[in-house]
Amino acid sequence: MPLELRTLSPDDDAGLAQIIREALTEFGANRPGFAWADPELDQLSKVYSRPDHHYLVALLDGELVGGAGIAPFACHLPRVCELQKMYLSPRARGQGVGQALMEAILAEAVKRQYQHCYLETFGPMTGAQKLYQAHGFLPLSAPWGESGHTACDRWFSKTLEARK
Repeated sequence: MPLELRTLSPDDDAGLAQIIREALTEFGANRPGFAWADPELDQLSKVYSRPDHHYLVALLDGELVGGAGIAPFACHLPRVCELQKMYLSPRARGQGVGQALMEAILAEAVKRQYQHCYLETFGPMTGAQKLYQAHGFLPLSAPWGESGHTACDRWFSKTLEARK
């Protein structure tokens, strides 16, 4: 299983949007208040070309199987990024792809000198929540800031530390 992680390109936009929409549908999150309704979902390469934004895609045997991104997030703390649009196709789950993506995107957040990483998710996405917690994310009792994803009902954060 050759796994490749690389920066999102415009050629990935359509395939990535399809993976995200299929995952959201699978978990009952294909409605307003979730990423499903984000107007930029079909043009993520434009979104993540902005300063302090980054998105990695994962390919298994050359096939696009998912991705994860970070972007600045305004809240009560300084230098916070949000883990965004981390979705995998069913084929990629349980194959170590999520682990590799998480490690790589968090390393990118540290490189960009973010101090905290925040994320929002949905109760039925239990596999994702296990992955987040395995990487040191702690549950929160309420959301930080205004992400626009009002239907999300689980929130997590992680303090980032520069690698020595």
